Amino acid sequence: MKTPNRILTTHAGSLPRPPALVELFSRRSAGEALDPAVLAAEIEKATREIVPKQIAAGIDIPNNGEQGREAFFLYVRHRMSGFAPGGSRMPLGDIARYPVFQEMRRQSMAAKKSVSNFEVPKVNGAVRYLDPAAIENECAEFRRVLDAEAPDVPAAFMTAPSPGIIAAAIPNEHYDTFPAYLEALADALKVEYEAIVAHGFMLQLDCPDLALERHITYVDRPLSEFLAFDEMVIGAINRALENIPRESVRLHACWGNYEGPHDLDVPLADILPILLQADVGAIVLPFANPRHAHEYRRLADTPLAPDQSIVCGVIDTTTNYVEHPEVVAGRIEQVARAMGGPARVIAGTDCGFDTSAGMGKVAEDVVWAKLKALSEGAALASGRLF
Repeated sequence: MKTPNRILTTHAGSLPRPPALVELFSRRSAGEALDPAVLAAEIEKATREIVPKQIAAGIDIPNNGEQGREAFFLYVRHRMSGFAPGGSRMPLGDIARYPVFQEMRRQSMAAKKSVSNFEVPKVNGAVRYLDPAAIENECAEFRRVLDAEAPDVPAAFMTAPSPGIIAAAIPNEHYDTFPAYLEALADALKVEYEAIVAHGFMLQLDCPDLALERHITYVDRPLSEFLAFDEMVIGAINRALENIPRESVRLHACWGNYEGPHDLDVPLADILPILLQADVGAIVLPFANPRHAHEYRRLADTPLAPDQSIVCGVIDTTTNYVEHPEVVAGRIEQVARAMGGPARVIAGTDCGFDTSAGMGKVAEDVVWAKLKALSEGAALASGRLF
């Protein structure tokens, strides 16, 4: 999306869920059967509340905060066939190198009522989307709230996971080959992708796999194998997007939304040429965290296509520091220079604030202060850039 006279603001997806909703998701994740009506009522309430909060913070392009999902990709097990309990996820390679930090993190996570993206199911049957009503109802509910609470927003978005993050994180015991597993996931996710766009929303593809898996699944394997994985995933994504206009999709890639060493992260320079093969209108990248703040420079030597925008992460979603608006403005201005001007720059966050329910590291009131700083910084940058 282009704007003629100012930097628009958005974020990367998940926002804090109310404690009652976190508890319900945590119980369901542990295998407890819930009353569907009770869960639906809490989701609807949370969605109604999350939209005006975004507008009050100055967000131009909001979403539903992923309030109806317990985690950014694990929710698909409730909408698709083939999933069963009992999977396992490889550990984060960078954290494994620091046993003292690893134990501190384990204790911190054990003390929280939450849903973990590392406690996964497995696939032991054919993956198919069971009922389009699941995504249709989610889209319709968000549309109702948006029309009532924020009818004048220039655009709104909804997220859906990459087939690659599911294929990498959830073990396959059914398909003969990894490409067959990936293709089945892409075919199933296509239902969600097309429904989101049909309801008039921008589709954001959450693809942490395109960077994160280098230090999980591929931590002890050659870089070339990881890059081949990325190319395979981008191919699957492009096939799933075949009926969707390029300008209606943005792709979010990151190295994992967690505080940690990140000293095994693959450089953006290695993966950006592959990311740019995706048939999307915008790329969402994190440039606020200490490990990748310098990599905005890659936008100059590996430029986006003329019709593509950058959603630049200028707010760190793993720390309770509230960025000064001048810091935010400076980060935006750096990206604009690398892009050759501000016309294709949107300001956002590095990642979501609560990628799995209850696991967010930033306190809810601080989240809204950080988003307010984002909008204030974007206003400062706009005054200098336009």
